[in-house]
Amino acid sequence: MCRTDQGPEPGEEQDVAATDAVFTSLLEDSTEELYEQAPCGYLSTLMDGTIAKINATLLGWLGLDRSRVVGRMRFTDLLTVGGKLYHETHFAPLLQMKGEISGIALDIKAAGKQRMPVLVTSKVKTSENGEPLLIRTTVFDARDRRAYEAELLRGRKAAEEARRRSEDDRARLQEALAALQQSLLPTELPAVPGLEAGSYYHTASPDLLGGDFYDLFPLDGGRWAFFLGDVCGKGPQAAAVTSLARYTLRAAALHDADPITALTTLNTVLHERYASGEGRYCTAIFGVLEPADDGHVGLHLASGGHPSALIKRADGSADYLPTPGGLLVGVLPQAPFTAARADLLPGDTLLLYTDGLTEARTGTGRELYGEDALRAFIAAHPPTGPKALITALSELLASFGDGLDDDTALLALGVPAPLPTPGSEDLT
Repeated sequence: MCRTDQGPEPGEEQDVAATDAVFTSLLEDSTEELYEQAPCGYLSTLMDGTIAKINATLLGWLGLDRSRVVGRMRFTDLLTVGGKLYHETHFAPLLQMKGEISGIALDIKAAGKQRMPVLVTSKVKTSENGEPLLIRTTVFDARDRRAYEAELLRGRKAAEEARRRSEDDRARLQEALAALQQSLLPTELPAVPGLEAGSYYHTASPDLLGGDFYDLFPLDGGRWAFFLGDVCGKGPQAAAVTSLARYTLRAAALHDADPITALTTLNTVLHERYASGEGRYCTAIFGVLEPADDGHVGLHLASGGHPSALIKRADGSADYLPTPGGLLVGVLPQAPFTAARADLLPGDTLLLYTDGLTEARTGTGRELYGEDALRAFIAAHPPTGPKALITALSELLASFGDGLDDDTALLALGVPAPLPTPGSEDLT
């Protein structure tokens, strides 16, 4: 505890006296010595800039004798050419207007004809009646600061160059990925006699390859095959599965176009190809269109774990074509697939889509868009054919903004409505 009722212990007085002696010796520097050996340069000039006084520190930086400077040189004589220009155009006018100026970066001509960066602060000394008498100036060594700033500048330039190269590399990568993505899809849908077709592909990220795919191609006897699917995952491995699935389904259809048989063949190929490593699978719908003489088109399709197709009827109604129970393609050695049949009449449109559409997030609550909303949207759209429906759906996808975070493929197939014949409309 601290004792307040007793004097200092023996020896404490000697320690205090020794400490005072040390500080006293440090404070015995003369004013002249403090001025001459200060860690910065000091000088005083007349109002025309003639140097009247300068300390040893600044003389040492300049490599000059006092006799060559005092009364013989002006402050601007100590500066580089650029420093002189800045002094005449900025420094001197501001000093004259304000009476003081601080922290101005200049270069002086140091010893050995070297440029020495400094920071200069000047203040005008005035008489009692306000007349300017002389200018007092301090000069601080800014070499370390200039080196630091130069290093920062080099670092910034290096970072900007790295960012530019990164952006260029990313642009080239995106261009390559876009080209590869297009190679996994048909360049354009073929023209089908008596039918109309439309498609759309939305890429969620230009930096990743998607796994959605679709196709439409002819079979024998005037029949046409189509499929649409979604491979699990993204990137090069998903693209490899996409390519394998497309060519497998096309080859299988040429051998046996039965939808369940085609999906079974794809299931066998995927399971055997990826069973020994990381499992790869997909969802898919495969179908066959068979136009009839009476104008309708027979539809036979099968689904493997894929969202149900939706039919927009000529009367404006819309409903799903159920295919319950179909298993993901490639998960098991043998998988059940569900088939369904329907007729497409003039004005009807069949819509196939991947789940990027129905799983989009909407509203402030980020809720799933869902199948009910999609059916309502299709029902509200006039029965104007596949291409018009695809255009409306692409606009819907764009409206989701960042709520659409998965690739989405759309394929619409329909029977054109008959054109009105002359005289079929009432004239008023």
